Parts: sequence; structure tokens; C-alpha cells
Amino acid sequence: MTTSAVTPARFAKGMTFDEYVTYAGSAENLAREAWGGYFADSGSFGAPRKDNSATLRERYARTRLADYQRAAITWLAAQPHGPARVLWSSPRTGRRIVAATCPSSRAWPRRAGSSCASSTATATRSWGRRPDPANAPGANHDLMLEFMNAKNGGEWASVPVAVFYTKDFRELHRYIEYPAIYHKDRIRGHQQAARPGEGEADASARGTREFVAMQASPFFDLWASAAVDEILSALHERLTVSGR
Repeated sequence: MTTSAVTPARFAKGMTFDEYVTYAGSAENLAREAWGGYFADSGSFGAPRKDNSATLRERYARTRLADYQRAAITWLAAQPHGPARVLWSSPRTGRRIVAATCPSSRAWPRRAGSSCASSTATATRSWGRRPDPANAPGANHDLMLEFMNAKNGGEWASVPVAVFYTKDFRELHRYIEYPAIYHKDRIRGHQQAARPGEGEADASARGTREFVAMQASPFFDLWASAAVDEILSALHERLTVSGR
């Protein structure tokens, strides 16, 4: 049986949400390498990292759960072996949602997660598909390795990741990436495909702009809500059908 890197002591080192947002705008974080329209000022490797702390606070402030979602969370949390802690990455997309599933909550940059007795750590970005803890000591790559995204014959470190535990750190469910109704590969493939008359650089820049615009659209909130439904349904099934 493989020993998990998620121990009570390790979990307790995670950041609170406010600590994470402060870190996001810190000189330490902004000095890290970045890629992509959300994290960087361009789609290039090594581009200057953007300060997204205001965006994180704005998305947190506007995110709301439906009444039925809150009722489902209340029921799950009341179960004898229900979710009590969450390890999570990518607070951009679901901090309030993840926090609401547990009595208390925190986050982790990739150095990595969150808790319902909550936690957030922080991580140096790994550009390879498989992070190597030896190359970045203290960067939470061991946590990333434990929750790799495996599909289509490959595996890689992915975000978002949310892992739900009982109070005594027994894993109940892990959620990786995005809900089934968000066909990301198809949408991104369309955005990134060159249009008539576009060169490679022009197509890349336009595709990045379209993706950033989509992130600010109502559809990202719609998909975030669908992710909550999938998580709550999976936790219900685990507690009522799959065993505790």
C-alpha cells in the first residue's frame, strides 16, 4: 500500500485563502516562470507572471452556491464519515465552492491544496508532464505526483484538483480537471486552429485571447457549478453505495 504524502502535519502547512491571495501578488510568486494567458502576459514560456490577486478575490466574492447545493453539502457534512477536509489546487475556479463543503478551508499553489480543516501550499510550475521532486525540493511535486491526471494513455500534473477526506484523512473522492459537459479539448482545439490567412503566431495569440475571454464569460461559472454537482454526487455515491 502506497503511503500518502498528505499527512496531518503536511496538511497543516497549507495557506488560508487570504494568505494564498497575498502570495499570488507577492514578489516571490511574480518572479516564478509562467505560461498562458491567465498566468502570464503572453502565451510564451517564461513570460512575466501576472498579479491575479484582485481577480481571485473578485471571483471568490461573486461565486454563489444554489440552495440545493448548500442542502446537499449540509447533508454530506453531517454523515459520520462525511467530508471534513479538502486538499485543492486552482483556487481561481472554485475556492468558495470547495470551502463550503467543509467546516474550514485552505488552498495550495502548485507547490499545491486546501482543507475543510483547510490547507493551501505553493508550488513551482513543472513544465514537464511528470514533476520531479528532486528538481524542486519543497515545491510540493510529491503531492502533484500523487494526484496525476491519467487519461488517453498518458498522465500529467493538472489543475484543478480537489481531494476530499474524512476527518481522519481517509480519502473519499478526488476530482481532477473539469466537468463532463465542458468539452475542453474540442473547444481549445477550435480556438487554437489557424483561421484563413493566419500564421502560426497570429493563431496562437488569437487563441489565447479567445480562451482568456471565455474564462471571463458566464460559461466558466456555469462549468464551475457543474463541477460542484459532479463532486457532490460522487461524494453521495461514496457514502451511500460504495461504502465508507
